[in-house]
Amino acid sequence: MEGISKDEMKHGTTTIGIVTKEGVVVAAEKRATMGYLIAHKAVTKVIPITDKIAMTTAGMVGDAQMLAKYLKAELELYEIRKGKKVTVKAASTLLANILYGNRFTVPFYVQLLLAGVDDSGYHLYSVGPDGSNLEDKYISTGSGSVFAYGVLEDQYKDGLNLKEGIRIAARAIKAAMARDIASGGGVDVYTITEKGISKVPKEEIEKIVK
Repeated sequence: MEGISKDEMKHGTTTIGIVTKEGVVVAAEKRATMGYLIAHKAVTKVIPITDKIAMTTAGMVGDAQMLAKYLKAELELYEIRKGKKVTVKAASTLLANILYGNRFTVPFYVQLLLAGVDDSGYHLYSVGPDGSNLEDKYISTGSGSVFAYGVLEDQYKDGLNLKEGIRIAARAIKAAMARDIASGGGVDVYTITEKGISKVPKEEIEKIVK
């Protein structure tokens, strides 16, 4: 876009993933920015990839949407060919390979979380634009992550149940929204369990953040 620098085209955001003993919680706020302009107030930044794997997006919206479509298609083909569900690790490895392969040509300006459940348990991976692929128990990405980590570091503990994970994720997003100008517009929280991906009702989230 003529007249807009690459830095101005970067999109700030806050996304979070938390592994609990009952599933994975992923959360994000809804604001998309272009420099100091709020380009969109209600962007969905948690995208289901399979029935038990979801991706959160931070960075360029177009890049993230394209990668989500690409990954969905590849994993659908995998399940058709192999006749079995893909593991979360395999999905994150494929995504990392796509990013790694483009890092010197047309890189994707994104920071992604891939979370889900498979036969080996609950998993959360951070996948970077350089093709890095790191698993952890809790992760935050985006411009508001420095504020979200303050909540995560203070409140996360091993053995959290799903309800506790939802509460911490919502409060961490709220903390980021209070201090990061690129984060705002509301909070989306999803859970991923053996039953699948489920969005936490808006009313429940509002009670937590208030």
